[in-house]
Amino acid sequence: MKTINTINNKKVFFDGLHDGIPIGLGYLAVSFSLGIAAKNAGLNPLQSFFASMLCNASAGEYAGFTLIAAGATYIEIAIITLIANARYLLMSCAMSQRMSPKTPLGHRLLMGFYITDELFGISIARQGNLNPIYTYGAVAVAAPGWAVGTALGTIAGNLLPLRIVSALSVALFGMFLAVIIPPSRKSKIIAGIIIFCFTASYCASCVPYISQLSEGTRTIILTITISTVAAILFPHKTDEEDKDEA
Repeated sequence: MKTINTINNKKVFFDGLHDGIPIGLGYLAVSFSLGIAAKNAGLNPLQSFFASMLCNASAGEYAGFTLIAAGATYIEIAIITLIANARYLLMSCAMSQRMSPKTPLGHRLLMGFYITDELFGISIARQGNLNPIYTYGAVAVAAPGWAVGTALGTIAGNLLPLRIVSALSVALFGMFLAVIIPPSRKSKIIAGIIIFCFTASYCASCVPYISQLSEGTRTIILTITISTVAAILFPHKTDEEDKDEA
């Protein structure tokens, strides 16, 4: 039994490793500009490397580096970072509903620590209960890519034009499409909700008052509103309900 579990976990780990490669490459490119912000805040490459290893969120890190450059206090940095990363609380709640009740607390804490938009996307898209081993496989590529990219950006400083740095981030958009297109092709409801989410997100960035909110706050409001309405109008049927209808 242990041999079977070991073989299965090894396969699941390499599945995560495989799915994490494009994320790691995207992180390597995107975090490069984050490293430039770290350099402007006075951090050296080693400090920026560990900053990205301990904070897996671009918005939170940008806010932190900006506050460091402005000479903010630790409390101010902690509060702003918490607000910028508040959307991950929702992702944690969603992932907890997909985990086996037998999952140890240690695995839950590690998975919670490594929740990012991209890692959440590939994890939640898998069928069945979430296996922490899959997340660890993806993290094994994604986390070093994020930290190394930040350090390289700090080393390069402002040597590269910002247009080139921005162009490198296109890889992440391709990865997002790879996450949302397969389920949208299987379900017209999901496809419609995805299109509505894009439209609502754009409108929220233009509507007075709402557009003045931070991107993280807007994401939380849209996520709660759209997911609640979608759950009421298009409830997800369980396997038992599908069998009864058949």
